[in-house]
Amino acid sequence: MKILQINKLYFPWIGGVETVVRDIADGLRGKDGVFVENLVCRPRGKRVIETVHDIKTYRAASFGIFFGMPISFDFFILFRKLVQDTDIILIHHPFPLAAIAYWLFGRNKKLVVWYHSDIIKQKITKLPFLPFIHYILRRASFIFVSNSTLIKTSRELQKFSSKCRVIYFGIDETHFIKTEAVQRQADDIRLRFGVPLLLSVGRLVYYKGFSYLIEAMRLIDANLLIIGDGPLELSLRQQIRNSGLESRVFIISSVDNLVPYYYACDIFILASSESSEAFGIVQIEAMACGKPVINTALPTGVPEVSVNKKTGLTVSPKQPRDLTEAINLLLFDGDMYEKFSHYAKDEVTSRFTKKIFISRILDFLSQLYKE
Repeated sequence: MKILQINKLYFPWIGGVETVVRDIADGLRGKDGVFVENLVCRPRGKRVIETVHDIKTYRAASFGIFFGMPISFDFFILFRKLVQDTDIILIHHPFPLAAIAYWLFGRNKKLVVWYHSDIIKQKITKLPFLPFIHYILRRASFIFVSNSTLIKTSRELQKFSSKCRVIYFGIDETHFIKTEAVQRQADDIRLRFGVPLLLSVGRLVYYKGFSYLIEAMRLIDANLLIIGDGPLELSLRQQIRNSGLESRVFIISSVDNLVPYYYACDIFILASSESSEAFGIVQIEAMACGKPVINTALPTGVPEVSVNKKTGLTVSPKQPRDLTEAINLLLFDGDMYEKFSHYAKDEVTSRFTKKIFISRILDFLSQLYKE
């Protein structure tokens, strides 16, 4: 079974979808009778063909990323070549170029679409691509989604709900074990940034809601560490200065290993404010370390991952006051904190392991291959 997996970008580019694409490639690698290749674009630059973790990855030449999408003619050239020797194409949406390429060159190939989210921000620029997106959704044998909420709330998916299959993202629990080395690093982090310590992780972009979280910190007797890079860094740092929070709110660049930071924090916060946040894998990672999560009631899978009053608290998006109240409640209610911490680990084991994730994907792909 030869699978061509297609996405905009790939590791080492950091992003939630890119993490999922890498996990699928790594998870299917070595399975009996399964062969996987990746076709992606470069953020900018000439074509590169390389092997990443024993997976051959074709990075198409690109003129750069505009309105969230790589501009690449080379992508179509590579797609046309690679699709000839492929049994199943797995397209990660949103990526309109892939939809066009399938319409042009892949019509006779079996197709699965992983629908991560609607196209939210590019409301006007997406219009020319909608016919191609609708085409691949009609042609797909299965449409994978990370949560049931997306099926109900997406205008695009509602017409294809019978094809949708919910597959929760999963993590390797062994990567989140608290070793002595991890504990030492966590202790150092707490000394460096102070306690109680709140943690939030993600690209510094509009839909992550960091500005609302910073606003909420005015009335919280704790420190906040934000880990990430992105176009809003300067404006967020300015907001911190204007609010007089320089001694309690910190931003650092992305780190290679988040595990010590999860163990260092008291509460993990996902304050995302827009439906572009479809799931929030970082929630699972924090939960695996026994950390309660405060998230937002987006019409996506975010509140389906960490469940309100079970593994944490869910508040309204874009409401700093609600964030403040939830954080203060968790900081000072020890019984509630311990209950959420306990259930957080249990939820990961029962719903969000990489073994379950890969097994469900392989079951559906094998079923399609045999048809």
